[in-house]
Amino acid sequence: MKQLLSTAALLLAGLPVMAQKFDPPAAKKPDAKTLKKIEGGTAKLREAVAAAVPKVAPIHRADLEIYLKAAEWIVKHNEWFTADSGKQTLAVIAAGIARAESAATGKIPWLEVEGRSVARGYRSDIDNSVQPYGVVYPVGYGSDKTKKWRLDISLHGRDSSLTEVKHLNQHAGRPAPKDQDFVQLNIYGRGNNAYRWAGESDVFEVIEHFAKTEEACGRKGLLDDRRMVLKGFSMGGAGTWHIGLRHPDRFAVIQPGAGFTNTHGYIANLADPLPDYQEKCLRIYDAYRYAENAAMVPIVAYSGEIDAQKKAADNLEAELKTLKLSNRMVHLIAPGLAHSFPAEWQKTVEREIKIKIGESGRAERSEHVRFVTNTLKQSMCEWVQIDQMIRHYEQAKVDASWKEGVVRVTTENVARLILFGPGKDFPKSIQLDGKDVVASNARGRLGVFEKNNEGWKSAEADLRTSQPLKRPGTQGPIDDAFTGPFLCVIGSGKPQCLEMHDAAMAQLQRLQKEWDKYMRGVLIVKKDSEVTKKDQEGSNLVLFGDPGSNSLLAEVLTKSPVLWTPKELKYGSNNYDPLSHLPMWIQPNPNHAGRYVVVNSGHTFHEAEFKGTNAQLYPRLGDFAVVKPTPTKSDPAAFEVVAAGLFDESWKFPKK
Repeated sequence: MKQLLSTAALLLAGLPVMAQKFDPPAAKKPDAKTLKKIEGGTAKLREAVAAAVPKVAPIHRADLEIYLKAAEWIVKHNEWFTADSGKQTLAVIAAGIARAESAATGKIPWLEVEGRSVARGYRSDIDNSVQPYGVVYPVGYGSDKTKKWRLDISLHGRDSSLTEVKHLNQHAGRPAPKDQDFVQLNIYGRGNNAYRWAGESDVFEVIEHFAKTEEACGRKGLLDDRRMVLKGFSMGGAGTWHIGLRHPDRFAVIQPGAGFTNTHGYIANLADPLPDYQEKCLRIYDAYRYAENAAMVPIVAYSGEIDAQKKAADNLEAELKTLKLSNRMVHLIAPGLAHSFPAEWQKTVEREIKIKIGESGRAERSEHVRFVTNTLKQSMCEWVQIDQMIRHYEQAKVDASWKEGVVRVTTENVARLILFGPGKDFPKSIQLDGKDVVASNARGRLGVFEKNNEGWKSAEADLRTSQPLKRPGTQGPIDDAFTGPFLCVIGSGKPQCLEMHDAAMAQLQRLQKEWDKYMRGVLIVKKDSEVTKKDQEGSNLVLFGDPGSNSLLAEVLTKSPVLWTPKELKYGSNNYDPLSHLPMWIQPNPNHAGRYVVVNSGHTFHEAEFKGTNAQLYPRLGDFAVVKPTPTKSDPAAFEVVAAGLFDESWKFPKK
């Protein structure tokens, strides 16, 4: 039997995941009496939250508001996915009212709990939405003010019946495991997106919010930043692979179980190759391409022997072997098991995590930094930052050592580099790609360096140029604009082409629908005449319309690679009819550094991709596209892609 199972494992390991559908269960709507109770209870909860919110500090308000959102959104989206959904909703309403009544007296008892799970909420910087998360406090947490606790970040698996109501119920005061000796944050991640895009931002927003609330509660210093673990199984494993390997300096250990680490080979029947710009954008989230970053964070992986998703860890093992980094990963394989992670194996994995972390966790500063990236979205590891790449979506690499007063750095595909370090420990010399470079110790930096045909030289701390460049935070593609604060803007003027204006509005309406359902937030939309200077400074602007209808779009066009008039639409040397073609693109905001402008586009993947395997959530249009609208009654936003691609490093159309 064992031999048969092993053979099956070998066969399954090479197979792509079949076309998966994750439609939620059919709605099991509660009876009329229960719905009436939910309606009345929600009204009482709304009043209680409104009365309580002013009585607590702003950082605690989302802990109240998330209960109201949960009660409202399960009704709004008809998400009665289980027979107990009505009962669970009433429980959430009751818990929310009780919490609000305590808050109205100035008390926050839900933050004075140890040895139990606690439902929490925070308000996202991305869209001002309230999002849930859960905390599992171990027994004894906070009793000894000198003890520092490990912090585990846990990413849940795919759950098509997941709602805010279900998540809050999962954290309604259940006892923590008696042997748990760490604090655990359970990430909601805006639902089921494999912690990509805003789902990835959610992970780091939760970590930051939790740390701030612990400090506000007088528990500052109890969490050990050097012993943070990222872990998850299945979809959570996929999130652990890509987040952990792309942010290797944030965690002491990453512990992925199953999941996926590649796109080709995982999605069944995916065209190979895809269009060039899509192939390049796969490198943003294909975790195996970041395997070398295991040099900075050890991996404890788990797989069932006959689980098709064992391939995720196999991919990494193969890459690490080539890189001579096999010692950085332990792969625990459960004989005869398919897609499951039973308690006895969780204990085995936990023992291995403790070995990897050791007593002190990560070093405060590594003497050796070995870091790779394919995009400036991830540009920094410890004291090294890649500030500009020679070619985006090709691997950039920095291998830097700091020992005995000498810093030695080798680079690949890097055009601009920043090295950081404390002034008291300024090195005797800095060598970049074998040559000594003079540096000044300014503002905590060892130096800023630029590479030209003659090699590396010291540069200005701030990159000053009249031509925008792809830099960390403004490197594209279109989808990246929705990982940070963004504001949708519609025009108040007269459209230059009514048909294309309607097509643009259809894109906004689709974004509103999909963001609401799949990213669990409501878009903030303003007219161009209502947008303030503060709005522009603090948000990426997502502009819908044309230069006639939207004054902000007309202003951006004066500093844009696109030429767009009532009679002409020009992308580089290519001309299109503006009466039948709609342009879409992303570029840095010419008036506000570090912010984007997006024109006529939301996410470039849509409902079908959200419903399918999460590996499908990759960019479909790159940095720019010209589309020909083909609206139908069932899909007013439909279009045919006429051209699409990626801007070069200077945000210009690539030369043919």
